[in-house]
Amino acid sequence: MKALVKTQKGKGYLELKEVAVPEIGDNEVLIKVQSAGICGTDIHIYNDEFPYWPPVILGHEFSGTIAATGKDVADWKVGDRVVGEPHTMACGKCYLCRTGNPQICASKRSPGWGIDGAFAAYMRWPETRLLHRVPESLQLEEAVLCEPLANVVSDVALNNIITVGDVVVVAGTGPIGIMAAVVARQAGARHVILIGRNEFKMAIARNLSAINQVLSISSNDVVVSVMELTDGRGADVFIDASGSAQALAVGAHLIRKLGTFTAIGFSDNDTIDFPYRQLMMKGVKFFFNISTKFESWDRSLALLEGGYIPYDKIVTGKRKIDDWQGVFKNPRSRESLKDVFVF
Repeated sequence: MKALVKTQKGKGYLELKEVAVPEIGDNEVLIKVQSAGICGTDIHIYNDEFPYWPPVILGHEFSGTIAATGKDVADWKVGDRVVGEPHTMACGKCYLCRTGNPQICASKRSPGWGIDGAFAAYMRWPETRLLHRVPESLQLEEAVLCEPLANVVSDVALNNIITVGDVVVVAGTGPIGIMAAVVARQAGARHVILIGRNEFKMAIARNLSAINQVLSISSNDVVVSVMELTDGRGADVFIDASGSAQALAVGAHLIRKLGTFTAIGFSDNDTIDFPYRQLMMKGVKFFFNISTKFESWDRSLALLEGGYIPYDKIVTGKRKIDDWQGVFKNPRSRESLKDVFVF
């Protein structure tokens, strides 16, 4: 089968290779991949900006069907439609694992960067406790959004950062930003403003009913609009899904005193300018977030099943694995919101 492999350390070194269908152990399953989403993390690995253990098949966002089971697998059968949490090989013994946080265990080696992932027709899944069933009423291709959506649900909904009636500003018009805006609305926000700079993505966001306003981050209208809307108080919640120093600075100006500031987006840099004094003087609550929790997956599947997440608006590119270079080379120059490989 064809697989997209990061062959060695360094920028680039991504190749489409012929590899064998993986063999499974007694407690493992083989998954026939239906769709695999291209994440910003995959681009970071391509650019040598994220930890990984080559050679490794990329891809950690997927939906698929179980094609084979090991002899000791009791809870899953051939034909089951699944998505899976990428927290494989967490040790189960460290402080983080024992307090229910295997998603940030130092021993964790997720599919797509620590072990072989979903950018191939078949993938081995070593820990069946991390699988979730896709509801029968949900199209399997739509379930590919479950992993990025689970991140958003963990960061926006399960952290209880939003109270009914809040004004919420989200920075970043990528898939995470748009889904964060939608989840904020579902969590009870009365007014959701999305800010960004990419006109193609902003145009998509303007057609979503969950989002009240879409504004350019380069415009003075952002802070002015928030202050007019809140009688000068400021936004209750600011969610950064961009990793941009400019967005953090704007957020510091528009967040209210004792508001909540949550960071989801990865930065391209190890350090960024940060408006420390501004946020401290406002007594802002600040959350950093990474990865997902078990509960967020079932909640994400429920949101997808209920039609709250606009799959057709978010997934703007369906590609075959042979077309991988069209995704990974110069991704920011392309007019696309979310690309997925379809097998």
